[in-house]
Amino acid sequence: MMPFWPVWLKAQGMTPIQIGLILAAGTWTRAIVNPLLAQTADRQGRPDILIIGLGWGALGLHTLLLLTNGFWPLFVVCVIASTLLFALMPMADAVTMLKVRKGLIDYGRVRLWGSLTFIVTAIGGGYLLKDKTEDLILWLVIGLLIITVGSCHIVPRSDTSGTKRFLEPLTYIFRNRSLLFFILAASLIQASHAVYYGFSTLHWRAQGINEAIIGILWAEGVIAEIILFAVAGKYIEKIGPVKFLALAIVAGLLRWTVLGLTTEIMALIVVQILHAFTFGATHLAALYFIARNIPAEFTSTAQSFYSSFAVGITMSLALLSAGWLYEVFEGKSFFAMIILVSIAGLMFPLITQKEKKFS
Repeated sequence: MMPFWPVWLKAQGMTPIQIGLILAAGTWTRAIVNPLLAQTADRQGRPDILIIGLGWGALGLHTLLLLTNGFWPLFVVCVIASTLLFALMPMADAVTMLKVRKGLIDYGRVRLWGSLTFIVTAIGGGYLLKDKTEDLILWLVIGLLIITVGSCHIVPRSDTSGTKRFLEPLTYIFRNRSLLFFILAASLIQASHAVYYGFSTLHWRAQGINEAIIGILWAEGVIAEIILFAVAGKYIEKIGPVKFLALAIVAGLLRWTVLGLTTEIMALIVVQILHAFTFGATHLAALYFIARNIPAEFTSTAQSFYSSFAVGITMSLALLSAGWLYEVFEGKSFFAMIILVSIAGLMFPLITQKEKKFS
């Protein structure tokens, strides 16, 4: 969806500002709804059950888009559909990190399979959409969501002790000052992808780059991300998540500078490698920092709380401004993303306290 969903919205008659509004509103609702859903999972001690319900809901709402026209109907359905779909991600991460805590798996080597499927859909989608109508995008999304629902039903059962106090997980998070600043810093780095996620495909198309090449560029970034996931487990355990976040900040400053300066193919090919750090290193750093600072029974809430900031509050503000920035400045709007990464860097003195390292 990330490479081609804005293209589908544009084909439905949406302007860049309207696209930004739809994407931003979806992320705002996630910020509110996701932690509340996760609280339910933590109270029951069964996050895998919630995952099944979210999968079916996402499939149903995206199918409804086949019958939806006009800005406001699209706005409402897209917002609800994206809320359910993207709530799956922190819940899946929570289940995975529960296994990591027990020493059963390496998170990166599990996560890389999700990245591999992204490569298949990015490249395959690019070739399938070449010289085809944009309506095919929604059909492809629905087809993949059917597979997603099937996978939700085979998620491993995960049990925690649960909690009877509804607000206890969130209360614990808000009392952890270092964790809050780490989540905010990581969220700002993730939010700096707003112009890239929302408008890089449109920008590159406007510069004469075809869909097949665009799909390859997106896939290249994810290949770099996969390599990082495959090898990062032992390194993040050794050097710690804070230093991983520092690598992401340096990469972000360089990546958004280059993308704002040029659309030369060779430059794009080189700089897309940095997606391994701007997204991959940030994501790993956040998950491992949370795991070291949160008890197991609060995992779902903590992961969803991070997601609410990373792809919720901060991302929605960035996407909302990205629509306006792209309409006015086009490719130069990438420069604005440097500001978000810089603010994350300024938070380092607030997040380097000793970790508690829950097991």
